[in-house]
Amino acid sequence: MSDHPVPASAGDWYLHFFTPLVNEFWRRVAPPADDDVAFIGRRLRLRPGARILDAPCGSGRHVVALAARGYRVAGVDASPEAVARARAACADAGLPARFSVADVRALEPDPRHDAVVCMGNSFGYFETGATAALCRVFAAVLRPGGGIVVDAGTCAESVLPGYADEESRRYAVGDISCTAHTVYHAPTSTIVSTCELSRGAERETRVAYHRVYTCGHIGEMLRAAGFADVALWSGEGDRPFSVGDRRLLVSARREG
Repeated sequence: MSDHPVPASAGDWYLHFFTPLVNEFWRRVAPPADDDVAFIGRRLRLRPGARILDAPCGSGRHVVALAARGYRVAGVDASPEAVARARAACADAGLPARFSVADVRALEPDPRHDAVVCMGNSFGYFETGATAALCRVFAAVLRPGGGIVVDAGTCAESVLPGYADEESRRYAVGDISCTAHTVYHAPTSTIVSTCELSRGAERETRVAYHRVYTCGHIGEMLRAAGFADVALWSGEGDRPFSVGDRRLLVSARREG
């Protein structure tokens, strides 16, 4: 495990990490969103026409699938390239959706939404204080009784059992390859991933920082922000989460 300090700038790493090459790699490897969207609809008991905010929305994988089910969807992301792709994907499919380029931490209170979804490991982007503040931001954009689903793919109970430190993995999708070297920074409970991407003559190195929280800590932050009925799910249908599951989905309801 690494004892090298995580730089202070790590808190804003995601604002600069998602270049067009990184976004294209993720678009190619990301699984379809249909199962996630079905789970969201069931777990939050959403009716057709429900207002949903996808934050951050990336290239629109979940926005497209949600809009196709008749929900009124808005997406926000800090990457202009990703938002442009998301907007184009909805236009190509003839689906209405609203988009904005913004930092999810700076969303204005707007308690009209029936649901908020935060998918794709983005819940682990921030240190503890900023993550707790993000939970309050999400509560402020939900109507009383509205629901939330958080994709927490780097929870401690998922990543630490059998964790191999100083590990390198190589991925190839078409003409894009990515080698990711990961270390675990124990003092801050952070997985530091150095990603080397290439496509033809293009070469990029990006570093990602994912904070590792326990399931209990995630629940505490949500409840402190005004959420209730916090429940943990495996991402496999409606099966509850168990230690060692590779994915954690958390659902909750805003009190009031």
